[in-house]
Amino acid sequence: MATQAKRIIEEAVVRKDARISDKLLDKAFAFAFRGLVYAQIWEDPVVDIEGLDIQPDSRVMCIASGSCNALSYLTADPAQVTAVDLNRAHVALGRLKIAAIRHLPSHERFHRFFAHADHKENAAVYREMIAPHLDAESRAYWEQRDIRGRKRISYFTRGIYRQGLLGNFIGLAHVFAKLYKIDLAKLLEATSLEEQRAVFERELAPVFEKRFIRWLTDQPAALFGLGIPPAQFAHLAGDERMAEVLRRRLEKLACDFEVKDNYFAWQAFGRGYARSTGAALPPYLQRGNWEAMKQRVDRLEVTRANMVDWIGAREPASMDRFVLLDAQDWMNDQQLDRLWSRITRASRPGARVLFRTAAEPSLLPGRLDEKILRKWRYLDELSHDLTRRDRSSIYGGVHVYELA
Repeated sequence: MATQAKRIIEEAVVRKDARISDKLLDKAFAFAFRGLVYAQIWEDPVVDIEGLDIQPDSRVMCIASGSCNALSYLTADPAQVTAVDLNRAHVALGRLKIAAIRHLPSHERFHRFFAHADHKENAAVYREMIAPHLDAESRAYWEQRDIRGRKRISYFTRGIYRQGLLGNFIGLAHVFAKLYKIDLAKLLEATSLEEQRAVFERELAPVFEKRFIRWLTDQPAALFGLGIPPAQFAHLAGDERMAEVLRRRLEKLACDFEVKDNYFAWQAFGRGYARSTGAALPPYLQRGNWEAMKQRVDRLEVTRANMVDWIGAREPASMDRFVLLDAQDWMNDQQLDRLWSRITRASRPGARVLFRTAAEPSLLPGRLDEKILRKWRYLDELSHDLTRRDRSSIYGGVHVYELA
């Protein structure tokens, strides 16, 4: 399975018609993407739930990533959610969360394990309350040692959100901030949008004018930590310097939403969730949703599979909602046709597909086979509104299509 997953990831990332140097860069990204990438998913589940319009009979498929959103979709009371992912670490993380919801005795214990994720007692909690209920593959993942020789379950005693490809990238960004004498904590201490903007303009914006930062962000490998493959890098940059694009995205994250309501800002600028009472959290971690999570968690399955193959194996007209994250940014036209032909076949009337793109416009017009595209209606106004309100702020567009 590991060899097959490696091959499929490389097929998705490595461009067949690229120069040798670009292929080597693609292979480097594919290698980096095989480990833990996202301890927390970076798509806003509140926006997703609204865009998907989940109904009580909805059968939802999503890409797992950190499984935060797959779990959060349960708050909308769907009939079933299936989270698929090729990444062994992401599947193990999702199954760990499911086992914890089933077997931890209280929301307080669950919150300390997954929201704080740095208490020494979490090692014993895992060993006594979670591990006996994990499948063998997931348990092996968490109890094996990482490249530093530490058992991976120790991430939950040292801060899971500081781990993985994204966690390390954010950590490196904090190192650069210190070198440039930028105090990121000032943004988290701001008490209004006006104050947040003042901090951004004074502390953060000037760094994107630094010659070294402009050079560094022009290197595709520098953004591997954001989960951006080289091919997506080109879409994201367009005709601009990458520093300009990143500045705008960071400005939205820092200035468009009050930090007290935006846990993505806390992850970026604080490397974890806020510890205060009533702090912003993903829906699945919120105290008010604990009973619903306990009652509905059996409706969620996290499985290691190729998304296109999994969809292709569904019965005709059996699915209602699909969340593709930004996976299509990695695809060529033939792969898009294959994916959407299978989605169309598996969809019931009124089905919706939600995805994100690095660039602002939807990538389907002019690329997806017109015969397939005509079967779907683009929800333009809804997509524009969701893009504006997506608190994660790192994507150019959130797009929703409905089966016509």
